[in-house]
Amino acid sequence: MSLRLATFNVENLLTRFDYTGFRNQLRQDRVLKLFDVQNEAIYQQLEAARVVAATDDTRQMTALAIADADADIICLQEVDNMAALQAFEYGYLYRMVGNGYRQKFLIEGNDARGIDVAVMMREETRDGQPIVLKDIRSHAMVTYRDFGLFNDELAELGLHQDDKIFKRDCLELDLAIGGVPFSLYVVHLKSMGPMREGLDGRHSTMPIRRAETLAVRRIIENRFGAGHTARKNFAICGDMNDYQERVDVIGTRHTGYRFKHQDEETSALDVFSEDGFVENIMRRRDILDRWTLYHARGPQEQWLCQLDYIWLSPALAQANATRMPDIVRSGQPFRTIFPPGQEVERYPRTGWDRPKASDHCPVVMTLDLL
Repeated sequence: MSLRLATFNVENLLTRFDYTGFRNQLRQDRVLKLFDVQNEAIYQQLEAARVVAATDDTRQMTALAIADADADIICLQEVDNMAALQAFEYGYLYRMVGNGYRQKFLIEGNDARGIDVAVMMREETRDGQPIVLKDIRSHAMVTYRDFGLFNDELAELGLHQDDKIFKRDCLELDLAIGGVPFSLYVVHLKSMGPMREGLDGRHSTMPIRRAETLAVRRIIENRFGAGHTARKNFAICGDMNDYQERVDVIGTRHTGYRFKHQDEETSALDVFSEDGFVENIMRRRDILDRWTLYHARGPQEQWLCQLDYIWLSPALAQANATRMPDIVRSGQPFRTIFPPGQEVERYPRTGWDRPKASDHCPVVMTLDLL
């Protein structure tokens, strides 16, 4: 029996407009910065028109990327609410590519912008096995005190013991796939913020993500029993906003590019991997071909890295030892620099940096369940 599982950060699947750019230039879109808009009412009209005009191309590409993943279950990040998910699934996935998802789940989490994690599932797998939700739980209300995870590093960031651990949520689903138990944990960890006290955004926010990964692990151990998780069927999926390795992109469009792989000394994700608690199955791919996002801030800071993960329990990893995950990169904008041999045909109307399916790539894997 097989299950095709995917994860994808769809980037700001919203049902609302953000008008704060009129008073905060840092939040104003580059298009409107070209015009002298002095009246806030006119600004709001222009901003709404800009967003609506750009959204259709973007969501067509998002739908194409999901269709190419062709998953039985897909875990999503950055979904505004169920209304947004319903409108996207029916108006794009179903109407446009003729293959939608009847089962959709979203519980409002902690994100200040209102973007949540969600799951879409078919009623059956591709080989006809029923996909049944037994239970769903949000862990958005868990605090540092609840799990005993508060420490000096978090205090230095201005956090408190009774603050919530997850900046979005850890959504837990107990499923039966053709009668076989399967547990799914969907997360979107704390984003990398700006530089703080001499540390770059990744390292300055790492204590928060480390607490989140420790909490995910605690939730799974509470579910199955500490020391008894290895033989269970479970996966952790989502945007981890951290990486254990990266590929530096060196050069410019004029000089050409070369690619250098390097391991990171530390990562919040070490909590998952250091003792084999779960396996990052992306490591089965070539070292230059594991990335799901291109990061650039000028020619001196550009690299490819994996932010999007399917972590498998040891039992599932062993049962699928000969399988590798797929990465759907056709929705990447043209600014993304591909290593030699990895180039793909982009979706129609893809732009230099927008429109695009997302800066993230869907990750998908076909799994044999025990």
